[in-house]
Amino acid sequence: MLDVTAANEIAADTRVRANVVRLAAAQALTGANSAVIFATGAIVGATLAPDVSFATVPISMYVLGLAAGTLPTGAISRRFGRRMAFIVGTGLGALTGLLGSFAILHASFPLFCLATFLGGLYGAVAQSYRFAAADGASAAYRPKAVSWVMAGGVFAGVLGPQLVQWTMDVWQPYLFAFSFLVQAAVALIAMGIVAGVDMPKPAPADLHGGRPLLEIVAQPRFIAAALCGVISYPMMNLVMTSAPLAMKLCGLSVSDSNFGIQWHIVAMYGPSFFTGALIARFGARKVVAAGLLLEAGAACIGLSGITAMHFWATLVVLGVGWNFSFIGASALVLETHRPQERNKVQAFNDFLVFGMMAIGSFSSGQLLASYGWSAVNMVVFPPVLLGLAVLSLASFARRRKARLDAAMGEFPDAI
Repeated sequence: MLDVTAANEIAADTRVRANVVRLAAAQALTGANSAVIFATGAIVGATLAPDVSFATVPISMYVLGLAAGTLPTGAISRRFGRRMAFIVGTGLGALTGLLGSFAILHASFPLFCLATFLGGLYGAVAQSYRFAAADGASAAYRPKAVSWVMAGGVFAGVLGPQLVQWTMDVWQPYLFAFSFLVQAAVALIAMGIVAGVDMPKPAPADLHGGRPLLEIVAQPRFIAAALCGVISYPMMNLVMTSAPLAMKLCGLSVSDSNFGIQWHIVAMYGPSFFTGALIARFGARKVVAAGLLLEAGAACIGLSGITAMHFWATLVVLGVGWNFSFIGASALVLETHRPQERNKVQAFNDFLVFGMMAIGSFSSGQLLASYGWSAVNMVVFPPVLLGLAVLSLASFARRRKARLDAAMGEFPDAI
């Protein structure tokens, strides 16, 4: 029986590895979409908006799209399968580029905000790539599958900002208009890749199986996992969103900004080549804690100076911290649900993360305009301390329960 089980796990992991390759490639191309928006959104916003304090609204609309798209992504995946959700998402990505280019050519701030909102919907679908990679994988391979898909973002860190650098001046005087048109073409390429992902539609029994969502999310380990995700991603987004405009206000060039965003994205995804191994060796909770501490360290660097080197170092350390904390938190979420519960639980987790990001993102422009770059960095510290405290309490509660179960001769509760 054990040999049969092991053989089934090997066969499942072989299929998963094929999916991981496609999803990692799609992650790279989708990441280019977000890189274009983050590298240009605040600058275009400052040009088109009626007031500079609204400059980061396009990026905030992207984040709002991320939040708004999470639950529909889960519903489509649950009803029609993940592959259909992926195809819909890439279609929205193509529309993002076309509408964004049109908005810049016609100097329409509302249309540009709508374009970035659609880009957020595309990004929400792409966020499910990491969870999709773990579908059907053995317990040992799941963290690695998540990590390898996220590693595709390394190429996004190179492709996205370079795409902006090569194309931003093509349609003078309409800065970045051609960049968005090329981004639409990149999204169509991603559509061709995700169309080949081997993920059949859910079985009818899976549509209504599993525990109620409220019961699942009330688990202390889910609360800790979701809270760490809610802290790590929004805090990273707050600093990253403000950085390009802050660099411009400090007299630095667009090229300096593009360089910083490029290496920030590389730092976000580069560690993914070994983050899964670190989780397997040290546990997800320790990796999450290390990531949160790195995000706090990035804020310290941001407070220490306003040269290009300070901004670049802040963005790089911030990216590594996000990688550890967010991938670790995602691995913790995978421990909280059964297979038939995955779509609703994962979608709800992402809704919490990106909903909080949307709230924080809308305040980032006002925070930067009213109080400066230092205030943006100071905001990072309280949430990070809260995340570390909750993570410690959850780990203590888990160890205490394990000791009590062992003393009573019981096995820990299965997922």
